[in-house]
Amino acid sequence: MPITAVNKDLDALTLQVVADFTAPVRRLWDAYLDPSQIERFWGPPTYPATFTRHDGSPGGLSNYVMNGDDGGVSRGYWKWVAVEEGRSFEVRDGFSNDDGSPNTDMPDMRMVFDFQETALGSRLVTTTYFNSLEELEQLVEMGMEEGMRDAMGQIDTVLEDLAAFAAGNGTELQLIGDTQARASRVIRGSVDQVWRAHHDPELLRRWQLGPDGWSMPICEVSPDVGGLNRFGWQNESGDEQFGFVGETLESEAPVRSVTTERMWTPEDPEAANSPSTINEMTLTPVEGGTLLVLVITYPDAETREMILATGMVDGMEASYARLESEVLAA
Repeated sequence: MPITAVNKDLDALTLQVVADFTAPVRRLWDAYLDPSQIERFWGPPTYPATFTRHDGSPGGLSNYVMNGDDGGVSRGYWKWVAVEEGRSFEVRDGFSNDDGSPNTDMPDMRMVFDFQETALGSRLVTTTYFNSLEELEQLVEMGMEEGMRDAMGQIDTVLEDLAAFAAGNGTELQLIGDTQARASRVIRGSVDQVWRAHHDPELLRRWQLGPDGWSMPICEVSPDVGGLNRFGWQNESGDEQFGFVGETLESEAPVRSVTTERMWTPEDPEAANSPSTINEMTLTPVEGGTLLVLVITYPDAETREMILATGMVDGMEASYARLESEVLAA
């Protein structure tokens, strides 16, 4: 059990949890910043969490849902207030409605996560600041302390699984709910480099080449909200073409972008008959490079299965490997 102390201060309206680990600080930090890792311990074993968004930067937002073994559902969010890379972060933690909006009928809290190096590894001090004594007592009554103990008791297993989180693992895919998929990969390069590689047409043409033997003659990308994006590939003879068109919905350089995407062909150049997806890309600095997380929302489950069956993940991995070897290593 990693928790070594729990301190309640009714005068300061705080609940402080101290936990010690044999893993290095960097490993512990990365576990909290990677959605595929934090959801393995953010929530008790009987109420595991799924993160549909996790932006580890000031002004960012995290959304998660915990589905209980008893059929119960609990939704929550973090609003990221401050981040000191590798040392601490502060969030506003609260409950969410079914649509992801804050549930104002329930308390929200300020939480500070402080990561410290120790002789044996690392220490995490989590301090929760409540708005009133009534809110503190309400959440303690709801089992907050016991929930944190159960949740943090799972972290050691995650930290020991070093092979599950490392540069060179390749692109990994996880299905979320009925209509989403999350692809993630650690890319050997800085956040700024990976962002630029996704938004500079000259660089994009060097690594997003499509199938073997194809080129990318059309590459129009806009980082501005409302801007249009158009990409097109063709084979060597030029008698086969396809591409994607979409719009930039959100852009927070160099950490997050949200775009739409529809596939076009010469027979349907405006992609009027193609289903549209929403692609949310988040870039987070981690040990070994940048964690790229792409959450794709499809119009329905059938469309998701159809697109994934085309070998999309293999194509993404080939492109990311090319990005590392031909762009970032240059």
